[in-house]
Amino acid sequence: MSSDNTVENTLKQLGLTLPAPSLPAANYVPYVITGHLVFISGQISKIGDTAIGGRLGEDLTVEQGQDAAKLSALNLIAQMKAACDGDLSRVKRIVKLGGFVQATPDATSRDIPTIINGCSDIMVAVFGEAGRHARFAVSAPSLPLDVAVEIDAVVEIA
Repeated sequence: MSSDNTVENTLKQLGLTLPAPSLPAANYVPYVITGHLVFISGQISKIGDTAIGGRLGEDLTVEQGQDAAKLSALNLIAQMKAACDGDLSRVKRIVKLGGFVQATPDATSRDIPTIINGCSDIMVAVFGEAGRHARFAVSAPSLPLDVAVEIDAVVEIA
């Protein structure tokens, strides 16, 4: 487990700035804590006015998809921070990520996990070994607000 200062320093060294945690867009909550687990609702590839949308196989490249997954990662970490009352040192483990990529039916299936690696790479870079996780990566014909990526997470906290 990293100290909050170490996590914050790592974010800074990586040139990453956390957004304010996004508010729910419908009838749900951004996260639920049960025991030592935090279940974070899907976080889309949009921060403020910056959004990466589109569909793989149509108007989205793999590289743009990875950038979209990075936006989702920052949103996930912002929700973790909120769930931990601002103390990221409470994050013990990223348990699981679930990644959705908006894609055409004929998009190359090997590109889907490559895109979600944009999020996975951030989690490992920020949390080290505690950032290694189980996950799934699937395509979807459409995602909310036409975003390219949506990712949810299960996180163990102290």
